[in-house]
Amino acid sequence: MAEYLSSLRSERGLSLHTVSAYTRDLAQYLEFLDGRSASPALVGAYARSLSEAGRAASTQARKLAAVRGLHRFLVTEDLAKTDPTTLLEPPKLKNSLPKALTIDETTSLLDSIVGDDPLAVRDRALLEFLYASGARVAEAVDLDLLDLELDEGTAMVTGKGNKQRFVPLGRAAITALEHYLVVRLDLKGDRTDPGAVFLSVRGKRLTRQAVFATVKKWADRAGLPPGSVSPHVLRHSMATHMVEGGADLRTVQEMLGHASISTTQVYTRVSPRHLYEVYVTSHPRSR
Repeated sequence: MAEYLSSLRSERGLSLHTVSAYTRDLAQYLEFLDGRSASPALVGAYARSLSEAGRAASTQARKLAAVRGLHRFLVTEDLAKTDPTTLLEPPKLKNSLPKALTIDETTSLLDSIVGDDPLAVRDRALLEFLYASGARVAEAVDLDLLDLELDEGTAMVTGKGNKQRFVPLGRAAITALEHYLVVRLDLKGDRTDPGAVFLSVRGKRLTRQAVFATVKKWADRAGLPPGSVSPHVLRHSMATHMVEGGADLRTVQEMLGHASISTTQVYTRVSPRHLYEVYVTSHPRSR
């Protein structure tokens, strides 16, 4: 198992966060086996135990993906002769629509960030960046100063599998980042500069947990429903608003860093009103 987890990090380039999740999942699987040799029957029993425990379908899918990956690795490395997960079927995932704020709600959120102190200026730059770029929270905290090209209005973000992509930044995000970079040194103080764009009050790279807390803080300040806003909701909102504004899916796919266009296609189902407007303006028999 240790060799498999190491290969996920070194060969597939998965993030430490993902590898940590797989580590916990496989530890649970080994505990279930309790020293017994894995077999199709036991793997099936493990899958059923996850369902009976009331695990969400997405959680079951991740845990079973970790198990399948481990056994395939063992066969590939000649550490096992057979793969007991060959006939294992993943749970059916609900094709749920992503949450998204309305444009007015997003404007209310961003306009709620007031103040000229370094933390408020940083928070404004952080949320403007998340909404402008559609970056994942891990991509935002990993962003370095060298990744910013504000004169060109772009940033280089590093996504899943260490794949890099350019994302454009709108005027609001560029202005917020320019103001923040002026006061960023106040957060760094006399400490060694970690090179990260977004710093904590202690001058260190901002953590994922701190980003979630920051977004929640200003969402509460804006009077948005509790639990309705997160960094990922801002990512969904950006994509939704771009599609509703006429952006093609390939462009949105590139900005979000989706490996498959099928992942991006969910945004075509977010707004029935938008689909209706497109229909009545493009179908020859709609009027």
